[in-house]
Amino acid sequence: MPSAVIRRFSYDEPHRRLRVVFTSGDVYDYETVPPDVVEDFRAAPSKGRFFGPNIRDRYPYRRVEKALRAG
Repeated sequence: MPSAVIRRFSYDEPHRRLRVVFTSGDVYDYETVPPDVVEDFRAAPSKGRFFGPNIRDRYPYRRVEKALRAG
C-alpha cells in the first residue's frame, strides 16, 4: 500500500472504526465507516486520492495521536 500521505490503516468492523496512520505520524480514528467503503479503500490504487473525497470530512473523526516533531 504505497502512499505519499497514508502510512497504514486498520478497521475495527464491529465498531465500524477506521484508524488511519498518516506519513506525518498523526493517527486518526474515523467512526461509523461502512465496511464497503473500507473495502473500496483497500482496493483503491491511490489511497490518498480515495481518502480525500470518500472518507475525510464524511465521517466523524478524532485525532488519537499527534506526530512528534523534532525541532
